[in-house]
Amino acid sequence: MDDRVARCHLLAEILAADGIMTDDERALLERHMSNHELSDEEREQVRNFEGASGAVGALRERPSTERQEIMDELAEAALADGKLSPKEVAAVKWIARALGLEEGA
Repeated sequence: MDDRVARCHLLAEILAADGIMTDDERALLERHMSNHELSDEEREQVRNFEGASGAVGALRERPSTERQEIMDELAEAALADGKLSPKEVAAVKWIARALGLEEGA
């Protein structure tokens, strides 16, 4: 999986973490997929969470500054609906650990 698709998968995971993806969150995901120039097939994979389990592995070896940038985007996305649920917090923390950005990673 390439980095562009992996980043969008992680974004979709955060946006859906609370069990609800609002229209604003869907629009945010669509903008990110457009910005990363995902193909129609890649967009469908992200929307359907197909292959999402490989996203962290695809990004784990990226430079730490890039991984931190990804986490900043994900933290911002978690707040896209104006609320931060415990499930969103847990998802952000899990991804940060999985990307090696927190102690105990």
